[in-house]
Amino acid sequence: MPVRSDSGIHPSQVFEYSPQVRSDANHLFNISPVKSSSAFTTSEAAWPGECQSGSLGAPDWKTVLAEAIRDPQELCRELDLPSSLAEHARQAGKGFPLLLPRTVLPRIRKGDPHDPVLRQFLPVWEETQAVEGFTTDPLQEQAALTAPGILAKYHGRILIVTHPACPVHCRYCFRRHFPYAQALAGKQAEKETSTGVQPRLIASVVEYLSTHPDVTEVIFSGGEPLIIDDPEWKAWLKALADIPHLRRVRVHTRMPIVIPQRVTADLLATFERCPLTKVIVLHANHPREIDNPVSDAILRLRATGAVLFVQSVLLAGVNDSPEVLVELYEKLSELGVMPYYLHQLDRVAGAHHFEVPEHRGREIIAELRRRLPGYLVPQYVREVPGATAKVPIF
Repeated sequence: MPVRSDSGIHPSQVFEYSPQVRSDANHLFNISPVKSSSAFTTSEAAWPGECQSGSLGAPDWKTVLAEAIRDPQELCRELDLPSSLAEHARQAGKGFPLLLPRTVLPRIRKGDPHDPVLRQFLPVWEETQAVEGFTTDPLQEQAALTAPGILAKYHGRILIVTHPACPVHCRYCFRRHFPYAQALAGKQAEKETSTGVQPRLIASVVEYLSTHPDVTEVIFSGGEPLIIDDPEWKAWLKALADIPHLRRVRVHTRMPIVIPQRVTADLLATFERCPLTKVIVLHANHPREIDNPVSDAILRLRATGAVLFVQSVLLAGVNDSPEVLVELYEKLSELGVMPYYLHQLDRVAGAHHFEVPEHRGREIIAELRRRLPGYLVPQYVREVPGATAKVPIF
């Protein structure tokens, strides 16, 4: 799903990219290794040299993304699931098809169609049901865009819509119905793929910041912000480091959880050498998502000096028990990741089967408070269209 942040609009409303976005995200990339540009600070001479390319393992992240599973029949074969599920998934996935990196497969129990990790990504027949109160735009986001590439909803912060694609299709995605192809089509979109730095968007953001000295934090969202390449991150952070009134950059991402290979040596060096305070908000819902490669990626991110948080969505059949969430938050706290938000499900069409009643959510939070220290209990919130902040439920 697009990674949540303090505010959001889908990036395809903002700037042009290749029209092949969600179901064929690998078309956006040159799969061959990309050589990094030089490291930076506000002074180029302060951090000379070029860091080494590399990742947490082979294959590299672009290959993992390109080889992600898109065929439900293949997924059922890989996980020893009944073939009847594949046909349901094919029908339910029309318009928002299956997309699952193979790096996630070892975290799923074979032969279990109700596995909580699998449930987040396998299309099921319930998605085809129309349910009152569940709409295609539950947050009414299309009215929230205030400038090209920028959402400026809250005081002192702006959100940059960095990229429209995601490395995985979460079935509860609150932007799953956005018409990507229509919004991104056109001659300019064909020319501006993500293989190069996005100079127009960077220039637009820098210009906006130059006239808004009250902004102290920039939030990278999407889509998935870490789907842009390492040279682009260097260009972004170099430009932002030169804004005197900025204090923080924040990245909301699911990528290190589903494709930990994305945490490359180049990316780490870029984050480490950025003089701004770095905040990284990961999206994880179940403790089994945090395997050894993911843990390694998280520890490497932490070593850059970034402050790490996790946010989750309360999902029926996935994490709607205090035992699961206690395990998730304890596991992540050992890696230096603190809880941020536990979101009540946005009522997006096709996701009604994930909804947990709010009274049950309150019971879960009360139990977390009994079992965990206060700093390991997330804020239980919902997003209300038009509100200037997340609305606490508990």
